[in-house]
Amino acid sequence: MISRYEKTGKLFNIERPTAAVHGRDLVVKAFPGADYVQHYALIIATYLAMTGRPADTVTYQPSDQEKCRTALNTLDLQLDGDLVIVGWGLQYLAPANGVWTRGSGYAWQRAEVSGRRVVYLGFLHSIWGDVAGRVVARLAELGARDVVYVGKVGSLTPGIEPNTWLATGNTSLVRGAMVSWDDFFGNYAAAHDGVRSGLHVSSQSILLENRDWLDQHTASYAFVDPEIGPMGAARQAGIRFGYLHVISNNLATHYPADLSNERHSEVLRQRAVLVNRIRTIITGRLTTSPTHTLGESR
Repeated sequence: MISRYEKTGKLFNIERPTAAVHGRDLVVKAFPGADYVQHYALIIATYLAMTGRPADTVTYQPSDQEKCRTALNTLDLQLDGDLVIVGWGLQYLAPANGVWTRGSGYAWQRAEVSGRRVVYLGFLHSIWGDVAGRVVARLAELGARDVVYVGKVGSLTPGIEPNTWLATGNTSLVRGAMVSWDDFFGNYAAAHDGVRSGLHVSSQSILLENRDWLDQHTASYAFVDPEIGPMGAARQAGIRFGYLHVISNNLATHYPADLSNERHSEVLRQRAVLVNRIRTIITGRLTTSPTHTLGESR
């Protein structure tokens, strides 16, 4: 059943977990990923607690690791040193006259930007948390040389107004360990006006980001989301990774704009400006980088 509150008009990230009734149990089936399954268990438990019902009736089965490893095997692209751009806003970043080719749970289109082969790749399901890391690893297997993730990130720095800044960086705290990667952007993106660079912290679920969590992280870290760290951790696959995100909300300072009112006309206007800036920075990075570095096959 599709909720009347479901977002429409999206090309990607539209599939959500399904549910089936088994006796007195409601079984929720999610795309295999440890963080994603935990996140939905927390959503359901939180809802029950908010409505005065016992949250301890919610249990979850961690995803089978073999299923996690094989869930993305249906992703099958012919890549030869390509730059792959994944994430949010792809319909605005990709060429307006391009055609999306559909696969099993994903769609893609190819273009040439500043002499470099670029593939825009979107998923119908959510690539939440550790799933995103396996996406990068799979793309490396298929022959990608660089992966850029475009999305939305929360600010942990007081006074940073949502939808007016972009975020980038090359280091994330992932499950208590610092992870750095060979950054596609180098210092290029951070040198632009309107772009902030800083340390990132990976969170398995926004429902774990309470006041105590914020107090522990706000002094040392600038940004938070579930995917960047696991994607950067896939650096061991031997490719470069970079992120360039819209700062969509601020956990440390209250602003009228947050993740609950993303369809407001002013928010959409501001984000359109930022998406154009992202496109300009990616194109500029490809233009200024030596062809023998960015264009060669692995």
